[in-house]
Amino acid sequence: MSTLERRLIGQNERMPTARDRPPEEASGDTSFARGLRLLLTVSDRGEIRVDELAAVLGMPISSVYRYLRTLVEFGFVDHRDGRYRLGPRLLISSGSIVTSEQLVKLSDPILRELVVATGETALVARRVGLAAVNVHQVESAKPIRVSFPPGATAPLYAGATSRVLLAYAPVEIIDEVLAQGLEPVTRSTLSVRALRRGLAEILSAGIATSAGELVESTVELAVPILRSDGIVGALAVTGPADRCGPKWRATAARSIRAGAKELGRRLAEAG
Repeated sequence: MSTLERRLIGQNERMPTARDRPPEEASGDTSFARGLRLLLTVSDRGEIRVDELAAVLGMPISSVYRYLRTLVEFGFVDHRDGRYRLGPRLLISSGSIVTSEQLVKLSDPILRELVVATGETALVARRVGLAAVNVHQVESAKPIRVSFPPGATAPLYAGATSRVLLAYAPVEIIDEVLAQGLEPVTRSTLSVRALRRGLAEILSAGIATSAGELVESTVELAVPILRSDGIVGALAVTGPADRCGPKWRATAARSIRAGAKELGRRLAEAG
């Protein structure tokens, strides 16, 4: 494997996390990891009861209640009619609830079509708090390719996918990202001024393009996945810069716009 291939494929691979571990190993998790596993389970299930959470995670109901109380206090989880769901701080938009399982299932055939159309890796991501989280990807079959494994995260200001999610986020999320400052990820990390201007352009054009913002020598195009109640996530294609020139970008832009429109339609039909 070449140095470039290792950099493109391996840079964003994550270490196994508590979420990947079976319930019987939960006793070895830190308190933070158990809380994160619980939050991710609520996100994936859409809505879930306390007894269901306890069964899935292999945790005592009393411990589940304790974590949920803290998450509710901070607005990460909402309690309604005996069930728990993502709270106002983590909702992708006002009222838009789509589980990760739905997004993976409905996006997979569209991602595969995008790989055929563009020759490069296609992915779908969503916003969780102040991070962009990759939900699902279909990799290019080419030996040198870009890969962001499911679960990989990125700051909301770095890369086309992240900036699409930020552009359509609530104003308070944008203000919080800007207030924290933009820690450089690569030499191509945008300034605050350029980011503000770029977010307005994304809302106007409905598409974002980035070059080398997450991984050097790569190009990424992304568009929002929209339903009538707001943004659900971002659909993107990404590849090495030397293969992704103007002609490729034009083809990729048309393909992801069509793919996002179709995915939005399927999500609407799925309810």
